[in-house]
Amino acid sequence: GLVYMFNLIVGTGALTMPKAFATAGWLVSLVLLMFLGFMSYMTTTFVVEAMAAANAQLRWKRMEKHKDDEDEDSSSGVSDSDVLLQDGYERAETRPILSVQRRGSANMFEITERVEMGQMASMFFNKVGVNLFYFCIIIYLYGDLAIYAAAVPVSLMQVTCSVTGNHSCSVGDSTKYNDTDKCWGPVRRIDAYRLYLAAFTLLLGPFTFFNVQKTKYLQIMTSLMRWIAFILMIILALIRISRGQAEGHPSMAQLSGIRNLFGVCVYSFMCQHSLPSLITPISKKKHVNKLVLLDYILILAFYSLLSFTAIYCFRNNTLMDMYTLNFTNCEVISVAFIRYFLGLFPVFTISTNFPIIAVTLRNNWKTLFHREGGTYPWVVDRIVFPAITLIPPVLVAFCTHDLESLVGITGAYAGNGIQYLIPAFLAYCSRKDTQLVFGSGTVNKHLSPFRHSFWIVFVLIWGFSCFMFVTANIVLSESKL
Repeated sequence: GLVYMFNLIVGTGALTMPKAFATAGWLVSLVLLMFLGFMSYMTTTFVVEAMAAANAQLRWKRMEKHKDDEDEDSSSGVSDSDVLLQDGYERAETRPILSVQRRGSANMFEITERVEMGQMASMFFNKVGVNLFYFCIIIYLYGDLAIYAAAVPVSLMQVTCSVTGNHSCSVGDSTKYNDTDKCWGPVRRIDAYRLYLAAFTLLLGPFTFFNVQKTKYLQIMTSLMRWIAFILMIILALIRISRGQAEGHPSMAQLSGIRNLFGVCVYSFMCQHSLPSLITPISKKKHVNKLVLLDYILILAFYSLLSFTAIYCFRNNTLMDMYTLNFTNCEVISVAFIRYFLGLFPVFTISTNFPIIAVTLRNNWKTLFHREGGTYPWVVDRIVFPAITLIPPVLVAFCTHDLESLVGITGAYAGNGIQYLIPAFLAYCSRKDTQLVFGSGTVNKHLSPFRHSFWIVFVLIWGFSCFMFVTANIVLSESKL
């Protein structure tokens, strides 16, 4: 579970982090990264606590239903005392002894059933809260798909356009290419990007209209490639620095770069929406919070190592939106295979994730509009929902391929809601519900270490302040332009 969590968190966001580090300054970046890592860990413990409370609620409802069924059975057989005695005896004989002992409140909060975030929202929030939750998740998944839809064509454009023409394999040098520069003959770089985007949509888009299953081996291969790519980049940057070829002179602090860095960091610590699938299968959950903390410390160290080697190895103005593209330069790496592997790395890994996220978004749309006992017409179910899932992110990717901004905005808005506001509200509402149902003396065995209500208030204030700060920053920077 913890290995999966590491793989889930260390994803596409990490590739845009070096440039965000360079634009915000190393000291500001390190402090913000550590603080946001701590905040993300805190809200992770909130989600685990809410999962335990949701499990307890489901157990309690089942016990109540079981009791009602027993009462109905006993009342229907009152006229014949022999049948009643026989029935009671048989039930006592067939019910396992341990299950009788375990019906106490000791194990009520054991996390044995996977309760997804949407289900927790419908258990603990009112109708407005549930709709806001789905709105937030949908916006985040749209942002995710737009990032993926832009990242693959950008990588293909950079690699193929630099192989042809006069500037052979010099993607990472000081030359800055414009979208209007030639790629192959009369074809401009932006045209090549859009051609690749069209091909990407035609190849992977149809998966949105079906269900994606049996992706285990794809996920294992993706994780393996991700590890090889990240370790290669760190080692190559360290070799370059040790040889005295380092060109980076990062500043200590640049406040103008904080907005994008904030969004990138939030996006790069995102795992809260997938916690039910990751935590539930773990058999011994006694020390789960400590182990998750260890995971976060490892991720923090990994991000710092990747970003610091990057900003000291390459000049600020040469760092690419996708850090892998800095390694497609002949001067950095002489081995052609490694150059192509790193340059095309996002193409392989992102392409395997795109259909899964698209299907997840499509299912969220269906859940949002679902009415009890109702079914959708075939056209709506198989055509309309997949279409509204696929078209908007492809249009966004068609209009812009500025990955740092896409990651920054997705993280700063929808990511902020999923990572801070929703877990804080879940923790608050689940605690209130637990006290109502089980009494004020009941203690959730998976209660967050940040159990004081001060922490919930702190997270909520922080989340709302971030919304305002990022919006103000965007408005000010746009008005300057």
